[in-house]
Order: sequence, then structure tokens, then C-alpha cells
Amino acid sequence: MKSRREFVLGALAAPAVLTSSSAKRGYSWAEIERIIARGDVRGKLSRDDLPTPALLLDMDSFEANVAKMAGYLRERKRSFRPHAKTHKCPEIARRLVRAGAAGVCAAKLSEAEVFAHDGVGGLLVTTAVIGRHKIERAVRLASRRPDTMFCVDNAQNVRDLNDAAGAAKVRLNLAVDLWVGGRTGIVPGEPAVALAAVVGSLPHLKFAGLQAYAGHASHTVGFDNRTKVSHEAMGQAVETARLLVGKGIACPLVTGGSTGTYNIDSEIDGVTELQPGSFIFMDLDYNRIGGADGPVYRDFRNSLTVLTTVVSKPNDSLAVVDGGLKAFSTDKPYMPEAKGIQGIVYSWGGDEHGRLNIASASTAVNVGDRIEFIIPHCDPSVNLYDRIWCLRGDQVEAVWPISARGMSQ
Repeated sequence: MKSRREFVLGALAAPAVLTSSSAKRGYSWAEIERIIARGDVRGKLSRDDLPTPALLLDMDSFEANVAKMAGYLRERKRSFRPHAKTHKCPEIARRLVRAGAAGVCAAKLSEAEVFAHDGVGGLLVTTAVIGRHKIERAVRLASRRPDTMFCVDNAQNVRDLNDAAGAAKVRLNLAVDLWVGGRTGIVPGEPAVALAAVVGSLPHLKFAGLQAYAGHASHTVGFDNRTKVSHEAMGQAVETARLLVGKGIACPLVTGGSTGTYNIDSEIDGVTELQPGSFIFMDLDYNRIGGADGPVYRDFRNSLTVLTTVVSKPNDSLAVVDGGLKAFSTDKPYMPEAKGIQGIVYSWGGDEHGRLNIASASTAVNVGDRIEFIIPHCDPSVNLYDRIWCLRGDQVEAVWPISARGMSQ
């Protein structure tokens, strides 16, 4: 009987050992640099031409993921505002909006500024903007993108925002952030209702609704357990919205949810909008939470990988690749997993390298081979790179800048 690890690896398998073909194609590195600089990559570059480590996006899987999420929520008459902290890429945000998204969530103000600069609207800044300088920037952002929403959970911050908005002659849309997931927010129920009333009483603010992001629910292992945890969290948000309406305060928005709970929260009456993010890429962390149909979460495909090159083979049981701590997120207790090769065990080899135990590898591994790895956690891994290489099969179709990389203010 297969172990859980073998089951996961088998479910994600696809051919991935590659050897260089740049000599056959006839490109020098100087020519490849010029192609990349022009962005004129379609039909010119293949996977084999890319410098490693490289962040790869399988376009077929990415597009299937977007279509599935958009279609699922559309059928259930739920809006969605995907979280851009996952990808930090304006081109991906635009594609999600074209697929039906109401806009994008931005974890931080600086992230939202990048998306606004690149023409993305419908922004919801999910972290409160605190302090004079950030409030100044928030007002400036709202003057450029009036539909931007900001989250609040503190009455003094609300008053500070109102004063700044008045001075700038703009009106700010504020969503009250609820403490339902152990991150930020005000206690649901009467405290949240009282804060919403403060927002509604001030002349330069508009109460937009409630944010209820239950991050702890999204990675609860086991579908039944996850359903219970998410219902408990989102139930508090729905009840708070009911209390608001009972006091004559309209509450058009109750937003929250995640990739792990999209098919749970979309069934809860009163939840109007979801904020999934990782569904476009997926990662090992999500693969392990289990789905409604079994122990492996299969609802969306693993579209994001890191391509590495084998740079050393000290002996028949050990190979070294050029992807280490700087190529993958390190916040999870498990290692990157080779895509399409059974039996390889990755371990950290330092900042720049990964050590591969290849004693039981199902395919011969030699210096110069290229191996893709499924990443442990997509969000922080993406933040390590400047660009995403978009592949259709083995051909590079586009290169998308990760313009909001490092925007954590």
C-alpha cells in the first residue's frame, strides 16, 4: 500500500528532466539576453534556454485553474477578489479581472500602489494603513482609484483617515476588518457594529462592508474539519452583517474565504465575495490539506514550479542543483519535490544549492540535467523572483514581471 507521500508524488507526476538544447537552437547567451530584454520570446525560446533557477508557469494549468474558480463562483452567484499577494504580478491580476474577478486584494499598501500604477482597479487593501505617511499614501491612491477599499479595525485610525480624506477632498471606502482568523480585526458582533457606525457618521468616509479572512481555516487538514472551522469563523461575519442591517446600516459586502475553503464559504448564505489566491498556482502546502474526495487536494493543478540545473554529482547517490534557500520558500517543514521523478529526496544545501539523494531515483540524473520542483509555499517563493516564465508545453510564451516583488510596506 502506498504511503501518503508516495500518493501525493504520484498524483503530481509529469515528465520534468530536461537537458540543454540551446546549442541546437543556435542562440548565444547574448542573443537570449536581447530576446528577454525585448520581451519578444514567443516562438523563440524554450524551457531549455532559460537561466536557472527559474520560476515557471504552466499556462495550460494556470488557465484551467482560473476558469474553474471563476466558473464555480459564477454559478453560485458569488463575487471574487483574488489575493494578489500570491502572484504580485499585474498581468495576472488583469487576466483574473478579465475572467470575472471584481478586482484584487492587496496585502499591503505598497503592493496596491503597484497594481494601481499598472491599471488594475477594484483594489481592497487588507492590512490597515496606520500612521501619517501611510494614510497620506492611501489618500493619494484613492484619488487615483476611487473604488479602492481600505480595511480598518480601530476607531482612532478611522478618524485619522477621515481627516486626511477631508483635507484632500476625497472620500474613502472602508471595510471593517473582523477578528475571525487570528491575524487582524475587531471582535465580531457589537464592537464591529459600533465601529461601522463611526465610519458611517463621518463625512469623508463610506462604509463598504465587512472583511472576514479566516486564514487558519484555509489550511485545516481534512475537508470535514475545514468545513467546521470555516463555518464557525464566517458565521461570525454573517451574524455581524445581520446585526448591522438590523440597526439600519447597509452591509453590501462580506468578503473572505480562500483557496482551501472556496467550496465551503461559497455555500454560506450571507458571504458575498471570496478572496482565494493560491488556486492559480498551488503548492505542496495546499496539496496536503485534503479535498472533498480524498486525502490529496486535487481541485486545482500545480502550475508553478522552479526549474533548476544539476551542477554537481559527487557520487552515484548524490547530485547538487543550483536552487537552494534563495530559490524556494523555507517556512514549511517539508522540502521541494521533484516533478515527474520518483525517489528523489531534496534537502537544503545552503543559500545557492540543493542536495538530492538520487540513490532511488526513477530516472538517471547527471550533471547538466534540468529538474523542476514543486514548491512548498507559493506566495513567499514568488517573492524571491523578478519574473515568471510562462510556458505552453516546452515553449516560452511570455515573460511577466513580478512588479510588486518586495512590496511589503
